[in-house]
Amino acid sequence: MFPELNSILSSSPENFTEGEFILLSDRQADASFLIHHYLTFYLRARCRVCFLGLVQSFSHYSVVSQRLGVNLTQAKEKGQLVFLEALKASPGVLLGDESSDKTAALDYLRSPCPELRGLYEFVWNSLSRAGGEDAAESWGPPVLIIDDLSVLLSLGVSAGAILDFTHYCQATICSQLQGSMIALVRCDDEEYDEDEESSNYLLKALSHQCSLSLRVEGLSTGYCRDIHGQVEIWWRGRGIKNQRKIFQYKVHDKGASFFAPGTSRAVL
Repeated sequence: MFPELNSILSSSPENFTEGEFILLSDRQADASFLIHHYLTFYLRARCRVCFLGLVQSFSHYSVVSQRLGVNLTQAKEKGQLVFLEALKASPGVLLGDESSDKTAALDYLRSPCPELRGLYEFVWNSLSRAGGEDAAESWGPPVLIIDDLSVLLSLGVSAGAILDFTHYCQATICSQLQGSMIALVRCDDEEYDEDEESSNYLLKALSHQCSLSLRVEGLSTGYCRDIHGQVEIWWRGRGIKNQRKIFQYKVHDKGASFFAPGTSRAVL
């Protein structure tokens, strides 16, 4: 969790907006640090979190979260975190060796017409019983985090199927359960690619659904040791709709710094 980003967004684990769809994206940069921020943020807020890890192993997220002061293994054991490790479950799905909730969630891998109904049912079953009778503790609003949606395009899932999935998740989690949803989309280098099966098209469509957008981009001047890129924050939700601000950032071993363009110590 990054306190400076919390300050910019006027949020904290004790005081945050419910019912939000937060869209993360990157182009010529890596927005993974924002995924780690929100994962640790909502766990500290005592929310029940369903994390769809489609591109990295659980151990990867666990190591980074440990540096940020959150133990994912303990969160799983307590029932606060439900983690779908797609990399680990995929071989069993493709070979048909296993049958479980997690393999059913990935049935799009072996379907001739991939759809995400099984993945949605996994999310629903994981979050709808938050704080239910089988829970040892009572958790706060449910949260869905997806890293990342664009990888589904490379696995043969259509942009339309992905948008249907996010629409149903948003209606269920953000509206019905008053929780939050965070999704990452990695964009192609060609910003104006109009292909309806491209990550750029997916990003544009999702931008109309979200209430808050954080777009990470590399610097136009190229690599810099002291400035790793810039983040455009676009508030599209209630009260401050269509307000945009740009900050530059630097990722550290145990956090990240954010500052107005041109105010880094490296350029002063």
